Amino acid sequence: TTSVNPPQQMQMRYDGLLGFPGGLVNPSEETLEAGLTRELLEEVGSAVPISEEDLVETCIAPPHPGFNPRLILHFYVKKMEEEQIRELEKAAATTAVDHGLEAMGMVRVPLYTTKSGGGLPNFLSQSFIGNARTQLVTSLRRLHLVSPGELRRALQNSLRMHAESARSLKSDVALMEE
Repeated sequence: TTSVNPPQQMQMRYDGLLGFPGGLVNPSEETLEAGLTRELLEEVGSAVPISEEDLVETCIAPPHPGFNPRLILHFYVKKMEEEQIRELEKAAATTAVDHGLEAMGMVRVPLYTTKSGGGLPNFLSQSFIGNARTQLVTSLRRLHLVSPGELRRALQNSLRMHAESARSLKSDVALMEE
């Protein structure tokens, strides 16, 4: 059975940023789908079969220090049952060769907002690699996992949290300069 609010998976990366599993693929050596399946095996411990139908978006990587400016990003979304996701989470922690190296663990995206404003707004205010936040928002909207109004409110609340966090960080820096 599919849950009413299906989990959306991301991972905490080695650099402390949130992102989706994946990696570099050499198209002269393997298809994009075969490369992603290989990366999933390394990062989440399971060879999740990926097909061309799972491709959602292709774009040029946004500017980011340390990234090849000619990097092309391919974003895939795989729909899975809740039990499959639980098995994937277990495999990520127990059998993935990159667990603790490239990937620090799987993270479920909270697809709700609490009365106090927690949940999705807090999650969206975290630090993401490259365009991973945009990919997440796009997939939430495209798959109708969160209503457009709730998603807009979550993003607005996240923006407010970023402003508060920036003020707090400036205060912390000032304390270190004393």
